[in-house]
Amino acid sequence: MKNLKTIALSVATLALFAFTTATISWKNDVHDFGDIKKANPVTHEFSFTNTTDKVVLINSVRPSCGCTVANHTKTPIKPNETGMVAATYNAAAPGAFHKTITVITSDGETPKVLTIKGKVIE
Repeated sequence: MKNLKTIALSVATLALFAFTTATISWKNDVHDFGDIKKANPVTHEFSFTNTTDKVVLINSVRPSCGCTVANHTKTPIKPNETGMVAATYNAAAPGAFHKTITVITSDGETPKVLTIKGKVIE
């Protein structure tokens, strides 16, 4: 019976380790541009570190609307390396905005939702 408890604890420890190392670590997931001038596009780069023990790929990046364009790291991101998702908002319409970018990666913990917000002024 003692061996079964030891095995169960070992399995639980491995499962916890796998859970804690199975994600990428984002520096931040929300960016507030504050007040920006109309017709002046703005860009923010969201960065992350691959804290897994495997190579991570960004499979898909989807902005919530056509007013936001996203770019991202296209190459495989090795363990402990960094990658990025850049979001550019076109600032065509005055008023407050709150837009999301959905990121799908191969780390198994996605989708990750990134947010940009601010206020377009005349």
